[in-house]
Amino acid sequence: MNLFKKIISVIYTLYVMVTFVAVMLLIFPFVGLASLLGKVRGGNIICNLCRLWADLCLFLWGISHKNIFEDNKLKNQSVIYIFNHISYMDVPILLKAFRKEPIRILAKSELGKVPIFGYIYKQATVMVNRESDAAREQSVRQLKKVLAKNISVVIAPEGTFNLTHKPLKEFYNGAFKIAVETDTPIQPVVFLDAYDRLHYDSIFSLTPGKSRAVFLPLIFPNKSVQELKQAAYTAMEKTIIAYNCAWVKNDI
Repeated sequence: MNLFKKIISVIYTLYVMVTFVAVMLLIFPFVGLASLLGKVRGGNIICNLCRLWADLCLFLWGISHKNIFEDNKLKNQSVIYIFNHISYMDVPILLKAFRKEPIRILAKSELGKVPIFGYIYKQATVMVNRESDAAREQSVRQLKKVLAKNISVVIAPEGTFNLTHKPLKEFYNGAFKIAVETDTPIQPVVFLDAYDRLHYDSIFSLTPGKSRAVFLPLIFPNKSVQELKQAAYTAMEKTIIAYNCAWVKNDI
């Protein structure tokens, strides 16, 4: 039975990889055309094309997504979405989760080097090289410009995968500093099932199933950076524990 499961897992993973590339190639020419329309208009179109990519891929992979709203986004105002980073599946899931307005994602610059995917990736994100102080500052300036254009931004405050069995890693200050400096509300969002759909240890851990995102109450920047960070961390931690998320071990 274990051998049979392994064979099915390999077949499913290969199927996911093929459909991933096929759908990416399908939208690639349209991304190229949209990029000619400028950073704002073209970027918004590319954002929607990436959502189409996520819609098609998750449907083909047998993953159904649901948003759970404990609080809705403010109308006609950009926000800073923050989410827990636990899986490579976070990317299509966040494109399914954030549907109501244009967004820009703060993303690692390394993935911009991947052929075709990297081109789309660069057009749809604000890229950051965390090894360079100057590059990080440039990314912060770009994010502030994006927010000023009433476009929401998406940031993983943990910076990278949570490889622990705790609900969350320690947060960096960046998202919260930007929130205070631009007077922009923070909306924490918890991805409950990305770890179950794709474990960070192996591509062959891919499984179909459910995906849920919980939108927590807005946190307004009438606090210090540290207070804002702690409020967001506490709200997300409580939600992860309440939903008994799979990566959290009770003995930790």
